[in-house]
Amino acid sequence: MYPNLLTLGTFTIHTYGVCIALGALLGILLISREATKQGYNQQQILDLAFYGLISAIIGSRVFYIVLNMDYYLKNPLEMVMIWRGGLVFYGGFIFAFVTCFFYLKKQHLPFLRTCDILAPGLALGEAFGRIGCFFAGCCYGTTTNLPWAVIFNHPQSLAKTGIPLHPTQLYASSKALAVFAILMIFRRFKKSDGQVIWLYSLLYALGRLFIEPFRGDERGLMIFGTLTLTQTIALIFVPLALFMVVYLGRRKPSSSNSRP
Repeated sequence: MYPNLLTLGTFTIHTYGVCIALGALLGILLISREATKQGYNQQQILDLAFYGLISAIIGSRVFYIVLNMDYYLKNPLEMVMIWRGGLVFYGGFIFAFVTCFFYLKKQHLPFLRTCDILAPGLALGEAFGRIGCFFAGCCYGTTTNLPWAVIFNHPQSLAKTGIPLHPTQLYASSKALAVFAILMIFRRFKKSDGQVIWLYSLLYALGRLFIEPFRGDERGLMIFGTLTLTQTIALIFVPLALFMVVYLGRRKPSSSNSRP
């Protein structure tokens, strides 16, 4: 579509980067507001969001490079060109999870309760990030004749050009917005800390299982010759996350109104 938002001489502002930044900003503002309402120190939450965001970007890029190692061995300088697209969610999730775990432990903050605060912000950030994918052309879909098919024509687009494709980036963005809305409602009725973040994991995995068959870009490592790595991880997460949501819901109610 429009991978470059603005070009002045040799200086270019990439639409993908702007969408990622906007999603991160809105997600952090949402997280900060909710954390403050629950009695958290705002600076601690902003630090957590910063460290989590940086580790997520690094992790998602590392996973993308590993899954496309043949290409990057031939083009090593492009490993750092994240503004052109190329991030893997689960890589970012794993790196951010580990970072947040150790930060929260060091700051003596409740892990599951804090993760519940983070979850809606993650979904909101993803919704804007996927719009960035759409403009960059990454994460594009397979060919289709459906009336809502999109055709990428920009010479710098990462998608296949000149043919109608599933707008899988918009599917993912719409899914993320729906997940965001569900989490914002559900968190009012949760019975135990941890339910919101596990529900987010469940809904994200289900969404990926639905969208993944429509992806037309290179999917990297295949499991058993038929499943992408993303599908395999999602298939593991669905029963695990469903079990945790139900299990935590049967525990005694959490003291979510107490100060951290």
